[in-house]
Amino acid sequence: MYPPVPRTPPEATQVTDLLIVGAGPAGLFACHYAGMRDLDVTLLDSLPHLGGQVAALYPDKEIFDLAGFPAVQGRELVARLTEQALTAEPSILLGDGAAELRHETDAVVVTTTGGRRIHAGAVLITAGIGRFTPRPLPALEGFRGSGVHHVVSAPHEYAGHDVVVVGGGDSAVDWANTLAPHARTVTLVHRRARFRAHEHAVARLLDSPVRVHTDSEIAQVHGDRAIHAVTVRHCDDDRLERCAADVLIPALGHVASLGPLTGWGLRIDRQQIGVDTDMSTGIDRVYAAGDITTYPGKVRLMAVGFGEAATAVNNIAVRIRPDEDLFPGHSSDRVPAHAR
Repeated sequence: MYPPVPRTPPEATQVTDLLIVGAGPAGLFACHYAGMRDLDVTLLDSLPHLGGQVAALYPDKEIFDLAGFPAVQGRELVARLTEQALTAEPSILLGDGAAELRHETDAVVVTTTGGRRIHAGAVLITAGIGRFTPRPLPALEGFRGSGVHHVVSAPHEYAGHDVVVVGGGDSAVDWANTLAPHARTVTLVHRRARFRAHEHAVARLLDSPVRVHTDSEIAQVHGDRAIHAVTVRHCDDDRLERCAADVLIPALGHVASLGPLTGWGLRIDRQQIGVDTDMSTGIDRVYAAGDITTYPGKVRLMAVGFGEAATAVNNIAVRIRPDEDLFPGHSSDRVPAHAR
């Protein structure tokens, strides 16, 4: 379970020291660290929940490359980051995205897609891969019923269901493996002969009860108000096979877009924002951290994003309050604002 998140009332205008755009892991840690620097924080995300891609795409997948965690589920990590971020007592705006940027004296003003105006001392972009939308499954064109899950719920909620997963990458294989012990049946449909997932995950899949159809595609989705079956076409001989299904999970990947951020004058290279060593973007009072950034030698790991978030916040604190020190001292020597 995630900690309860206080929502900020929909005021037309807000004033804050720091606006963080993107509430994934890097954004959540930046929020906490900004609280350590006694900054007033507003956290903005176009998704309806905190946690970014981790919460949306692989909440039940284990993560092995974070310091202090031999292994941690995405869901647990988001819960802990959320609990930590809430110590900064941020204003949280979900289901709303950053649109326009303009500068005022000693501040920037961001207008959101929902019409809010946020006056901030600085902006920190931690938007991951940007706004991401699922790649469409042609067989679902025109289908308006229920049963299509682009975001997978907790595995136990699929007990008694017939699940069809479409795709051959890590997400598709991981979801099939995760749901196999819970669902009544799991079928995986992949249009190629070879998978693009990690070898040990594929080996686990092929040794499981999951029905695997390679060189195949979904030809038709059956159902009006809800899915009750799909037809699989086997591409090698055009044979059609009907499969029971009341849940369809299209795991075909996502299309990422920076959306309105492309109009901010940022240095953008392949959907990433170029930054300097202080995480500044070249636009006054606008910084970036996490997977959305690029620079020579960049390594896209969550652990790296946490470090970039701390670097950005410390430089932002000095930009907003020039009389402060860049290095805030060790956290073990400080009493955070929320604990005073």
